[in-house]
Amino acid sequence: MKIKALAISLNKNISKLDRGIFYMILASLSFAFMGGFVKTLGETIPPLEITFFRNVFGVFIILTIFLKNPPKNRGGKPFLLFFRGFMGFLALLAFFYDMAYIPLSEAVTYNKTSPLFLAFFSWLFLKEKLPKSAVFALVFGFLGIVLIAKPEGGSFDKYDLLGIFSGIGAALAYTSIRELRKYYDTKTIALSFMSVGTLGPVILMIISKNIDISPNLDFLFANFVLPKGIEWLYITIIGVSATISQLLMTKAYSLTKAGIVGTITYSQILFATLIGAALGDKWPDIYSWIGIFLIILAGILVSTKR
Repeated sequence: MKIKALAISLNKNISKLDRGIFYMILASLSFAFMGGFVKTLGETIPPLEITFFRNVFGVFIILTIFLKNPPKNRGGKPFLLFFRGFMGFLALLAFFYDMAYIPLSEAVTYNKTSPLFLAFFSWLFLKEKLPKSAVFALVFGFLGIVLIAKPEGGSFDKYDLLGIFSGIGAALAYTSIRELRKYYDTKTIALSFMSVGTLGPVILMIISKNIDISPNLDFLFANFVLPKGIEWLYITIIGVSATISQLLMTKAYSLTKAGIVGTITYSQILFATLIGAALGDKWPDIYSWIGIFLIILAGILVSTKR
């Protein structure tokens, strides 16, 4: 009887594992499709404006949830709450900008460095242990970034720096969530990100009307361009696919261990590479592939350990 009960329990756990992996693969695919539409829309609409539409879509969703299930907040950390929203907004803006102007595979790979920086910031700010495997992961990740960026004269270009920042900014936002969960409902934390990500672009686009936009700052300042025709459909798809990705990801984490699910998220890079190639991106060269592999390896080392 004990053996039979063990077999039933094992079968249930495997079933949950399979479903968790399945949901995360779907989430990664949906996320990659979102990137494809961001890249396509970025040919005519500034990434700053795309960031606005992406977040305003999320604000309406969160507020709708609030009406049915009001948040329960202890409060007391308004500046940290703003910091989470601000860093999340800047990281997303940098990510969207890179997706519009460099190969999709590279933009997604840079963004997937966030778990490495998260491990470092958790050690630095939250005093969590930094195991040896995480130290090796940081080294592998840095080597991967260098191989993808191929810095000329020892310096990174604007796109590489923004790609790296998209990982750093996301990691800082995630690190702040560790502390914010003690004071705020998850929905409130999500709303802080969506709200700053909605108001920030509006303010920056208003400022842009009164200044000469430097080519080096075109990721931060841009004039509003009214979408036309099919562009509205692309905007809707970006909002819907981003929401679906988040729901599928949440479902995956609820069914399977975080370390296992975390490794599956790197399938986003494969999907992004294929979608990017279909949209005209150059196929990654051997050095980029080695860099991508090192960053994936580094992410797996961190994810499985955590």
